[in-house]
Amino acid sequence: MFRLRDLFRGAPHNDAAVEEDVWTWIESDLPFFDFVPAELRPRLRQIATGILRSKEFHGAQGLEVTDRMMLSIALQASLLVLRLGEASYRGWVGIVIYPGDFVIPRSIMDEDGVVHEYDEPVLGEAWEGGPVLLSWFPPETRPDALNVVLHEFAHKLDMANGGADGFPLLPPDMDRTAWSESFAYAYADFCQRVDSGEHTAIDPYACESPAEFFAVLSETFFLMPLRLRAEYPQVYALLAELYGIDTAEGEAAVVARRWRMDHGA
Repeated sequence: MFRLRDLFRGAPHNDAAVEEDVWTWIESDLPFFDFVPAELRPRLRQIATGILRSKEFHGAQGLEVTDRMMLSIALQASLLVLRLGEASYRGWVGIVIYPGDFVIPRSIMDEDGVVHEYDEPVLGEAWEGGPVLLSWFPPETRPDALNVVLHEFAHKLDMANGGADGFPLLPPDMDRTAWSESFAYAYADFCQRVDSGEHTAIDPYACESPAEFFAVLSETFFLMPLRLRAEYPQVYALLAELYGIDTAEGEAAVVARRWRMDHGA
């Protein structure tokens, strides 16, 4: 029987590998992987293996970290660095997994200089130079239309060139001005839509800051790419360039395939 610890035991760095049927099992828990072309999956699995080797997984609140959890998190994180490479996650090692949502103590000083302390319930958090904190939900109870792994690892990419500001470290051939202008326009437009009371398919939490906008739209790029491409095509194109994958075309192919099956074509 497969054990993830065997990946690191008694074998040179490049010899041990996760079997293909194990990766297929993990992908079956992630419906949005249907949008990923088959020819890209070996590369994603290679990156995920590198993440498993370089990061330390810890369970919080008594949670036992399983192979399934580690493989799933690493595979999802690999999507964000298909083009950039695993080295984009260097500089930190810890991934802490909680059994569901959790609370983080906060403090804030008001305009009178009074410090207020409170507990904030969260699903995840990424710390600059520190660990990624993630909640874990089995596939059958996982919240719809959001993905904490994609969200928090997007924050880590954003932090690679300093604090989270919605402007990650771009490859040399990407246009920084186009990124800045396209995201600024989309952020202002989306915030106006939310403020006007519109019910948006994209999580309104994206309005919290440019950093959250980038993280939420990174989630949307993988979970609802056709929606993102329809609403903000320039942002979609930039994310496709950054992440090295056209998820909207993948979703369109899935939709067409399901239509043919439903209509006996």
